[in-house]
Amino acid sequence: MLSDLSPVIAASARWLLSAFPPAAGPLNDALAEAQARHAATIAAALRYPTALDAELLNLLGPGGSGALDQVTGARPLTDAVPAWRTQVDETVVSWAACLLADPALAAVAAACLAATHHGANGVGDARRLTIPSPRDHRAAPLLRHPDLLGPIADLHRESLLGLLRLGPALTSPGHR
Repeated sequence: MLSDLSPVIAASARWLLSAFPPAAGPLNDALAEAQARHAATIAAALRYPTALDAELLNLLGPGGSGALDQVTGARPLTDAVPAWRTQVDETVVSWAACLLADPALAAVAAACLAATHHGANGVGDARRLTIPSPRDHRAAPLLRHPDLLGPIADLHRESLLGLLRLGPALTSPGHR
């Protein structure tokens, strides 16, 4: 895991799981969490591709879950906002939703990680995103449903697609 981005990754995955809960059962919880965390990890690595980006994130903060909560219609139970919600990054969540809904896009995103300072192997194996098994889909039917994820994914889909179009150019020898 990317230690400098771990608070944003954890909070963004937690937000995804709270908005799109897994099927009942501890195994489903674990499989859904693995998928959400992996998507958030790749999204965060792409969103904050350099050490400077990660440092700026730590300095300025990610922005919180307020806008995402409005899109999904979530209402806080109390006026107090749990601390983890302040670490949610709207763009990371949106990009993670794109990756969860589209395995082919997730494969392209995983391939583009080589252009980041995290490196191609910095986030581990992306099979749960790129080749999800039927068990992965059964564990997280809401988290993998393109129509349900659509409003969240659409928030920043175009910026992700634009970034991924640049991915191969960023890793070419002539670019550096």
